[in-house]
Amino acid sequence: VYPSQDNPTTQTLWIFSGSSIAWNNNHIRTSGNFEFRDSWRIDSGSNGGNIFNANPPSNQTISLSPLFASSNTADRDSVLSRIPGGGKTNITFAASATNTPTMTTGSGSRTIASLFMRDISTLDNLGIRVAGSNLSFTNAQTSSWVGAGLLNKPIGDFFAGTFNNRVSNGPDFVADATGSVRIIVNNQVIPEPQESALVFALFALAFVFFHRHFQKKQQWQQAQATTTTS
Repeated sequence: VYPSQDNPTTQTLWIFSGSSIAWNNNHIRTSGNFEFRDSWRIDSGSNGGNIFNANPPSNQTISLSPLFASSNTADRDSVLSRIPGGGKTNITFAASATNTPTMTTGSGSRTIASLFMRDISTLDNLGIRVAGSNLSFTNAQTSSWVGAGLLNKPIGDFFAGTFNNRVSNGPDFVADATGSVRIIVNNQVIPEPQESALVFALFALAFVFFHRHFQKKQQWQQAQATTTTS
């Protein structure tokens, strides 16, 4: 999760990747409050079980808009520059980050249309809701998600850090273990390649300047020493 570069005070950028094995027979819903089938409890992170820092949601479902169908040019360019072959290697995203946010099981695929959020005193809740119709899965079936989307909730509403699902408390669509679902919240935007290049260029220019200054100083000191000796 990153702040949106185009709309940093109102939106966050969510990038999905990874796969796991379902441990139960169930389905991912299109709506509804907390349930182990498609929601999970936060059980770790720098703030314990709390991921919401401000404007705590109470059984709130927030729409997730596909990044690459939006007018957010800076966000799209940032993701494109970070996929394999995009030019940067310190932060990279899978090529599937350009997809519409999508959940896939052995039963098919659905667009991840919204995120369910609930703030409680401990173990905050978060989950996904799909578009169209429920997406079923069976025990030991592989599930995965891909894509990038925009959520109308600013980064300041979340604590920065890495948050995992609670062990033995779902969701069913992933292996039932801590870390089966991992949310990494970054409070800084994805650094742009041109910004990194500019910083490097400034450091290089400063090095050249001080190197030449040091050389001239050495030459002047040598000249002074020669004059004094003579």
